[in-house]
Formats: sequence, structure tokens, C-alpha cells
Amino acid sequence: MSKSLKLTALSLGLMCAANAMAATDLTVISFGGANKAAQTKAFYAPWEAQPGNGKIVAGEYNGEMAKVKAMVDTKSVSWDLVEVESPELSRGCDEDMFEPLDPALVGNTADYIPGAVQPCGIGFFVWSTVLAYNADKVSTAPSGWADFWDTKKFPGKRGLRKGAKYTLEFALMADGVAPKDVYKVLAGKDGQDRAFKKLDELKPNIQWWEAGAQPPQYLVSGDVVMSSAYNGRIAAVQKESNLKVVWNGGVYDFDAWAIPKGLDKARAEAAKKFIAFSVAPQQQKTFSENIAYGPANTKAVPLLDKAILKDMPTTPENIANQVQIDVSFWADNGEQLEQRFNAWAAKK
Repeated sequence: MSKSLKLTALSLGLMCAANAMAATDLTVISFGGANKAAQTKAFYAPWEAQPGNGKIVAGEYNGEMAKVKAMVDTKSVSWDLVEVESPELSRGCDEDMFEPLDPALVGNTADYIPGAVQPCGIGFFVWSTVLAYNADKVSTAPSGWADFWDTKKFPGKRGLRKGAKYTLEFALMADGVAPKDVYKVLAGKDGQDRAFKKLDELKPNIQWWEAGAQPPQYLVSGDVVMSSAYNGRIAAVQKESNLKVVWNGGVYDFDAWAIPKGLDKARAEAAKKFIAFSVAPQQQKTFSENIAYGPANTKAVPLLDKAILKDMPTTPENIANQVQIDVSFWADNGEQLEQRFNAWAAKK
């Protein structure tokens, strides 16, 4: 009996050791900041706590697709999962940079916001780039991008993301284009010229930002009085500041998980399992409780407190006059418009 127990214990020990060896660590790359902190609470820590899962090595980047492409092209992929915005996901999928994913991975696709489940990626939250301002620095609240451009009525510097995407949309709305017509106008050369001409007006007053953490810093310090910003980054500092959000004219999108092409089978399978875990209702709820981004899985919405829902970009009154990013437009035109923007921004 004693010998049998010993053998059983030894077998269990060997099985546990084998399972521990089999657990695959994952390198997960996000955009950092408050977003990464929310992911740690909602996804990384609960994932690591589950038996059989490996560790999460959490890295960050600023969306440089060239890094992903270089890894895939040289067959030296060291990132297992990358957080990408929709246009980059679409382009990366077209260019064979990401692993194709079976929609069944995340269960019933009808449970997700339209567009969240893509051939090469799964959207896991909805966010908006909005107009944010420091209420301590302006006498009256701005109501949209026309006010953002009005430096006489609202003196001071303006923060804008250093890139064509979002910036051109905002310029057109500042010039009187209705949110619903933005991409119709931007699709033609005349519309693109119009956006750059409008940007010319504001150029002397622009302070560019590149990382999502910068707009709240610039606003709090008084370096700028208004800035385009990711809504979650503003919500994260509202308790200790007087920063406000204008939803009118915001551009909303979702961030997705994508798996760079070329991972070995074990890492790819672990990455897929992690994606499915991150979009489960409970994980989605925890994420939205820690940053003001809307859950991609609609089953998480009833689990959220009403006080939290008011800061979500997907709340009906918040989304009413926003623009959904046109993924195909940016996939088709992004490269040439970004080149034109960079040349424009470099000119004195």
C-alpha cells in the first residue's frame, strides 16, 4: 500500500512537472500606460493565476508595424501577441504579417460589436480619439473641432497626434464637414487638400504628441489648453485633474490582438487561448472597470455599473455624433497620406 502511494505521488509529481514545463510564457505587446495597467489587472494576472498557463512578459510599443514586419520577414518572431489598431490590422492581414484566426475561437460572433472579429485579429475593446481640454485653462467649454481651431476665442497651444490618421478627420470637421460625411470628402484629392489647408491655419499653435500618455501631461501642465487624446487616458486622470472630454466629433475604433506570422505551434496555440480568455465577459468587465474603454464583448455591458458606462465611448449619447474610423480607407490610403503628412509637418 505504502509503495503504491509512493508511486502515485511520484506520478503526480512528474505530471505536475510536465505541466509546468509545458506551460508557455507569452510576450504580449501593448501601447503601454493606463491601457497596459488595465490589461495587467483584467488579463495578465488572472491568466497567470490559472493552472497550466505560463507567465506574461508584457512589453510595449507605439504601433511601429515596421518592427513586426521585420520579425516576420526575417523569421525571428519574438512577440507572441501584438495590440494593433484596425487599419494596421487590415494592412498587416493583407500583407500576410499575421496568423489567420478561426472566428469560432471566441464563441458566438453575434456577441461582439460589429467589426471586432476579423480574419487576422480579435478586437478586445472600443476607444475614441476625442477633444480633451483643461477646464482650469479655458473660460468657456469648447463644443467641437471648430472651437479647437479658434485660437482667438480660445488662446493657447493645441495638442495633436503626429500623424495623418485622425488629424485629417478633425481638420475637416473643423472646416464644417459633418461627421457622417468625413470619409466621403477625404476620399477625394480636393478633400485631402482641404484638410491640409485647414491644418496650415493651426500649424503655428500645434504641439505634437506621439505617445498616448502625453496629452494628459501636456493638458495638466498647461503646455496646451486642448488636445486630441485617447478617451481612456483622460478618464484615468480625471479624479486628480479638471480635464474634460468632448465626445462630439470623436473618432472611434477598436484595438485588436494579432499573432505575428511564424510562431511555433505551441506558442501560437497559447496565444489563441489567451485571446479567447481576454474577451470573456468577466475579463472584459474588469478591463472596462480599470480604464474607460468599451468592451468588445456585449455580454460584459450588463455587468458594468451605470457610473462607469457614462464614460464609455460606446454609450448611445456619447457615440451619437462620433465617426467610426474607415478601416478600408486608411488601409488603402494610409501610406501615401502619412508620407504627405510627414513632409508637411517637417516644413517650417
